[in-house]
Parts: sequence; C-alpha cells; structure tokens
Amino acid sequence: MIPDDVVPALPSQRALGDLVTDVLREMITGAKFQPGQHLKETELAEALKVSRGPIRQALARLEEEGHVELRRHRGAFVSTLTKTDVDEVHTLRGAIEKLAAGRACTRMQGQGFAEMDAVLEQMKSVDTKIDPEDAVRLDLQFHDIIYAYCGHARVQRVWESIRGQVTVFLRARNASFPDFLDVGYSEHKELRDALALGDPQAAQDAIDKHILGAYERLKRLNLPDR
Repeated sequence: MIPDDVVPALPSQRALGDLVTDVLREMITGAKFQPGQHLKETELAEALKVSRGPIRQALARLEEEGHVELRRHRGAFVSTLTKTDVDEVHTLRGAIEKLAAGRACTRMQGQGFAEMDAVLEQMKSVDTKIDPEDAVRLDLQFHDIIYAYCGHARVQRVWESIRGQVTVFLRARNASFPDFLDVGYSEHKELRDALALGDPQAAQDAIDKHILGAYERLKRLNLPDR
C-alpha cells in the first residue's frame, strides 16, 4: 500500500487528469517510487481519492513522457534508467537546447540575464555540501531561462516533455558524482558569459560543451543497455 504521508493533496482548479499526472510525475522524479516499481491503479486511486479513470489517463501520459512502462496484462511500472534512455534524451536535449540557446542569446537582453545572474548567485553562495535535489533544482532553473527566452513555443513544449526525464538523469548524476560545489557555478557562469556574447554559434558551442560533461558522467554509471 502507498502511505498517506507521501501523497500530496490535490488542488481543484485544473482538470483532474492533469492534476493526477502532475502529482504522479512529481512522485516519480522525486524518488517516492523506485525504478521498476509496480504502480497499481487501484492503490493509486485509493491513495489520491479519485476514480481509476484519471489514474489510467495519467499513466498513459507518463508512458509517453518515458516515466512509466505499460506492460500488456501486467499494468504500469516505473521506468528503469538505461544506457539507451540516457543516449536518446541527451541527443534530443542537445538538439533542442542548441536551437534554444542560439535564439535566446539574441533575445534575452537585461531581464533574462538578470534572472540567470540570480540563479548563479544562489549557486555561488553554496559553500557546504548541497543536497542533490537542490543541485537539480538550481540546474534546471538556469536552463529553463534559456527556453523561456528562445521565442520558440514548440521547442519549449519538447523541453517540457523531457524535463522530467532530465530531472531523473541529473539526480542520478549528482548522487553518483557529487561535484556540484566544484563545477555547478563555474560551468553555468561560463555558459552565461557565452550567451551574453549574442553570437548564436558561440552559444551553441557552449551548450555542446556544457551538457557533454553530464552525459559523460552518466555513461560511467553501471546501467543496463535497454
């Protein structure tokens, strides 16, 4: 059974299926469920105090996002991180983030860079061991700004569709290689300075360099092939 104290209350302002999807996604990316865990519709419905319909809709959405695997006649299982997952998400992220950075570097102006600097200041102020969750939050907050200023709605939607998986990858990377204090601020500051040049090619080159580091670390993890 799912303990009541790990299930947040559902607000009522949005469509129920969307709310359930958001809650389950957060529970998966927040490691409330473990890789390979069987997610039973009846237990989820009881825990969230909803019918099985919204649960079924949410699980279908989460399968599309790569968080859940639906197995015929067996139900839903939390996806397990594999080398194939890492490679596919990395290459997709590289493609869309290079496009986003090349566009954002000419659009951000003062406001966008002020937002980046605020995140960088938080990264810089960390002078003790940082919780992996906080490291992931700051990392994604920085990159969200690039997408927010790229002026490309479809790129933003693709980013939103893989952001949860990137969260899982970053958490695994930070847990296995806890070097955020050494590289978090410096690497993101280098990326910020490249964006500030206003040169799309320089911005794209900086993105390539930046996300390659995380990819190389993830490749060193002992993950199944697929």
